[in-house]
Amino acid sequence: MVLPHLDAAYNLARWLMRDTAAAEDVLQEAMVRALTYFASFKGVNPRAWLLQIVRHAAYSSIALNRGIETVPVDGDDAAELISGDDDPEAALLRSREACRVRALIAALPVELRETLVLREFEEFSYKDIAEATQTPIGTVMSRLWRARQLLARAAAAEGLP
Repeated sequence: MVLPHLDAAYNLARWLMRDTAAAEDVLQEAMVRALTYFASFKGVNPRAWLLQIVRHAAYSSIALNRGIETVPVDGDDAAELISGDDDPEAALLRSREACRVRALIAALPVELRETLVLREFEEFSYKDIAEATQTPIGTVMSRLWRARQLLARAAAAEGLP
């Protein structure tokens, strides 16, 4: 039931932890928890259920490792931005811009970052985000608005479109 959602779980862990190795550890811990508590699953939304477990595992890890600096999310997916039609200069500019945007997102407070990632990258509905984060839909909408506003201001300050 949860295997189709492993990519989304890893993506969320990566954005929350801002480090690929830590994200892999969090995902492994989340999968152990999912197996342990599978009996409590109600069968309604396996994706939101799994991402809720990933979220709790990430926050537990963050609390446990408070004060330890993490490495920002790496640009390992920059190759996806390069098309065969691009000249090298255009590809480099697009790659740099994507890295700057990822850095801006990574700098957001964690509760805003997770809401933005779930909505924009994982395409969760507001209801699914509310279920995964255990917050009211109004809070989800407020966090998403604040995240977008902070991101727009930071992008404008950086000179991004």
